[in-house]
Amino acid sequence: MLEEVERWLAGRSWSAADRTLDQLVAAKRATGSTVSVVLPALDEEATVGDIVETIRRELVEGVPLVDELVVVDSGSTDRTAEVAAKAGARVVHRDAILPRIPALPGKGEVLWRSLLVTSGDIVCFVDADLRDFSADFVSGIVGPLLTEPEVQFVKAMYDRPLGSADLDSVAAGRTGQGGRVTELVARPLLNLHWPQLAGFVQPLGGEYAVRRSLLERLPFPVGYGVELGLLVDALHTVGLDALAQVDVGVRVHRHQDGQALGRMAAAIYRTAQLRLSRGHLVRPVLTQFERGESGFEPRTYAVDTEERPPMVEIEEYTRLSGREAG
Repeated sequence: MLEEVERWLAGRSWSAADRTLDQLVAAKRATGSTVSVVLPALDEEATVGDIVETIRRELVEGVPLVDELVVVDSGSTDRTAEVAAKAGARVVHRDAILPRIPALPGKGEVLWRSLLVTSGDIVCFVDADLRDFSADFVSGIVGPLLTEPEVQFVKAMYDRPLGSADLDSVAAGRTGQGGRVTELVARPLLNLHWPQLAGFVQPLGGEYAVRRSLLERLPFPVGYGVELGLLVDALHTVGLDALAQVDVGVRVHRHQDGQALGRMAAAIYRTAQLRLSRGHLVRPVLTQFERGESGFEPRTYAVDTEERPPMVEIEEYTRLSGREAG
């Protein structure tokens, strides 16, 4: 590991317990900052309500840390929107945001559009499929942005158990075995090509908080590559010392099957390859195999290739009060 990264780990890695809620509220008041929390959601009626209710109860009503709690629904066919609204979130449908530009499928598309329907100086993203959710996932990663003026981008780090047996292992002090795409694809890519980012425990985690002034200047891959793309581009835009991570404990969520992970891995590799070379790009398709009536049958999927431009280049965004480009 680079000496620079070792120093960064010592100075830019914290625990959620390092800052009390009272300290965060005082820092928020002193800086005049506002905080928006965004949950991208697609068919998450089983979990989104508990997450929204916890954030509202503990960080909106309990202490005035979160100013805005928004669920962006990307086309759910279940009761996600109804459950989220009942729990206390403002729910916005993806297609209602920036209708001039037809929406593309993908998580990154939802995160990009969320900048147009939020106003916080700090934007905190939280996945909507988390179980046993703790408000530390929000307060922990927002904390450094309120108390450390130099910090601009904060990722959550945590154990990721793979199933109930692995959760028992985590409880016994052993590392969780979730995060397979991280270990097999993202971590090797970062260590080989962006070694300054080798210290991030969960580079693909969906829980991170960013100053709007940085976020609006970054391009957004529309699909699964969004977390890797934002992290790499933030490094090049503001430097390693402006990035940080906070330990928030254990992350329990729904796991994808192996083929879905393969598609995620392909999108992440494509995102990395685009940043490594703006010339020739790998063929953006992935063939997988499923057993059918006559044996193994090929299934070919397109790999996410689209990226949305920095939000400051979007006319509707720059027209909003206080968000002029520059």
